[in-house]
Parts: sequence; structure tokens; C-alpha cells
Amino acid sequence: MELEVYNISGAKTGKKISVDEEIFGIEPHEHAMWLAIKATLANRRSGTHSTKGRSEVAGSTRKLFRQKGTGRARQGDIKSPLHPGGGTMHGPKPHKYVQTLPKKVKQLARKSALSQKVKADAFYIVEDFSWNEAKTKNMESLLKSLNLVGKQSLLLTTAHDENVYKSGRNIPTLTVVEADKASMYDIWKNRVLIVQQSAIPVIEQGFKGGKPQVEVEHIALNM
Repeated sequence: MELEVYNISGAKTGKKISVDEEIFGIEPHEHAMWLAIKATLANRRSGTHSTKGRSEVAGSTRKLFRQKGTGRARQGDIKSPLHPGGGTMHGPKPHKYVQTLPKKVKQLARKSALSQKVKADAFYIVEDFSWNEAKTKNMESLLKSLNLVGKQSLLLTTAHDENVYKSGRNIPTLTVVEADKASMYDIWKNRVLIVQQSAIPVIEQGFKGGKPQVEVEHIALNM
């Protein structure tokens, strides 16, 4: 399949680039995308939540009153969960939330996210560009020319370009990421995808044994 190529002025260049239909033109698989999103968000959880049980809180271990003969319910020490300041029953403890997905499911989810953007006319291929200096004004001009001001957008670059990155980092609705480092979640959550022309082969190569792509983030715990 072929897609239009735009210049940084927002106009169609008249050129079309051929892209792999198996990556950019499939029917989006919603369940695969849901699984990938769920795994990404789960793996971002630190899992450091913790509460103290009755053996961990500070307090006397003396039995409050004798077991029998008082007419009251039997009680142990003041650290019982039944007393204010006592331990927590069945409270959360640190643990991992890691979820893993089969490689084919992750790739299907990524292809679905890309195809979804193409299908929704929210996919712009722009001629390769760079600037001699980092200026937010340059990036704002690009977004304005594509009528994307105020829309949550993701710009995929071929490689790290310091000036392009710094020009876009102060725009709250724009995220600039290298094409081989953008996760499926990044692609899905942004309304519009802007891709540099030479980044298309980088994306396609990622599905053909190229540089592995980050799909989930995990905050490791020493457990």
C-alpha cells in the first residue's frame, strides 16, 4: 500500500511511499491491543505498597485481661487488628506485577495500533527534517501546518536528533521518540502519529528481526 508524504509546511509533496500492508494495513485486533496495554500499565507499577501486620506494629505484648470470667470477648494484646493502632489484616505487601506476552501477540498489537492510526487518517509521513538549533517555535510551526495544534501527537524520528527533541519537549501535547523505541502503548494513546519518512523502514525492520522494540516498562524490585 502507498501513503502520502508531507513536507514540513504541511503540504502534500505529491510523492507516495510504499509501506508494508501487513504492518500498516491490517484489521486492528482490539483484544491484542488490550492485552498489550494491560501488560504495559501493570509492568509500570512499582509494587512497593506495604502495610504492617500485628507482628510488625509497635506495642505491648501483654494480654489485655484474663481469658475467662470477665464476661467480655477474649482478647490478646493491644496490637490486634481489632484495636486502633493495631496491625492490618490481609493488607498489601510488596510484590511484582509483571505480565509477559508472546512475541506474536506483541507484534500483532503493535501492527494493530499502527494500522488503526492509518485507518483513522491520523498517520502523517513527513519528509526528513532537522534544524540547526533547538527552538520550540520550529516544532509549533510544523504542528500548525499539519493542523495538529492541541492534539496529543507522537513524533517518530529515524534516530536521536537533539535539536528536534529539544524543540518538541516543551510542547505538552507532543512526544518525540525514536522509531525503534516507541512502544505500542505510546502509539495507541496518542491521537496522531507523525513519522519521518526514513523512519518507516526502521519500523518495518523491527518486525523482521531488527532492533528489538520496547513494549513494556518495568520498575524492578529487589525481592
